[in-house]
Amino acid sequence: MDLLLDLIRKQQIDIKDIPIATITAQYLDFLEKAREMDFDLGAEFVYMAATLIYIKSKMLLPRDPALEKEGEEAEDPRQELVERLLEHERFKNAPKCCSRSA
Repeated sequence: MDLLLDLIRKQQIDIKDIPIATITAQYLDFLEKAREMDFDLGAEFVYMAATLIYIKSKMLLPRDPALEKEGEEAEDPRQELVERLLEHERFKNAPKCCSRSA
């Protein structure tokens, strides 16, 4: 999550409108560089790469015309990731705000 947040923040991307293709490419590029440098790749990095690829594939699928006729809004496949990132960021920043007041 930290790497993903870092990639999003460095590019000043709106966390609620993540360009999955771009972020996925950058994330996979980081993993490749880490592999070349013999870094130990943890399960979290591999899981996140798989999650980004899954979201990208969901975004490439055509929308269901039946849902559009009924006026239902299609669910954004990025939404769960956005919520997890925001929650992770809140927990990451929580000690900073609490330690200042102590």
